[in-house]
Amino acid sequence: MAHEASSFLRDVGETAGLVWQSLDRQGPISMTRLVKEVGRPRDQVMQALGWLAREGKVEIIQQRRSRLVALR
Repeated sequence: MAHEASSFLRDVGETAGLVWQSLDRQGPISMTRLVKEVGRPRDQVMQALGWLAREGKVEIIQQRRSRLVALR
């Protein structure tokens, strides 16, 4: 169990790095496009976004019917 948890956290942490790099390169983008850019499972990208949001590194901007993600 401990190995699975550490593997899970490592994967989410690596995905958080990919999310940050993508946002740094692209600027604010939709969540749908971010998932495509990062190339990881949607759930994992959402978990990585939660990680970054908790650290205060990203913000989510509501625009009409969609949400954009941007670095803070």
